[in-house]
Amino acid sequence: MKTIRIVATLVLLSPIVCYATLGAAPSADTHTPQPALRAASSGATSAAPYTIHESQSAEGVTIREYATSSNIVFALTWQGPTQPDMQALLGSYFPNLVAAGQRVARGTGPLIARDGELQIESFGHQGVFAGRAYVPRLVPADVKVEALQ
Repeated sequence: MKTIRIVATLVLLSPIVCYATLGAAPSADTHTPQPALRAASSGATSAAPYTIHESQSAEGVTIREYATSSNIVFALTWQGPTQPDMQALLGSYFPNLVAAGQRVARGTGPLIARDGELQIESFGHQGVFAGRAYVPRLVPADVKVEALQ
């Protein structure tokens, strides 16, 4: 009984961090998803092609999840003093990151990997990290991933 109380206390005191995973539904967070409006060629706005869900880890990393209208995360961006948990963020795409890291010499600059399934750009130095990852086949038409921050 005492062990259950200790475990329950540790769980309650642990920071709750919800990350989305590429290709899955967005995480449940305390922020209201913001529709990302896109401008039509006439200058008027049309229906939002995606929503942005933003959360912050206990370490101060801001993570933005970009989800399609069918509620699938097609891209993620991050910025903060440390790298986020990349395995949690990338899910089944994490082996792609590991493979890309093995192809690049360590300590030579940003990690930029582009294969058919995953596109990732990760850069930074001690105290300042940022990056973007997306799955090209999930990106809605007319969305410019270069504009995702």
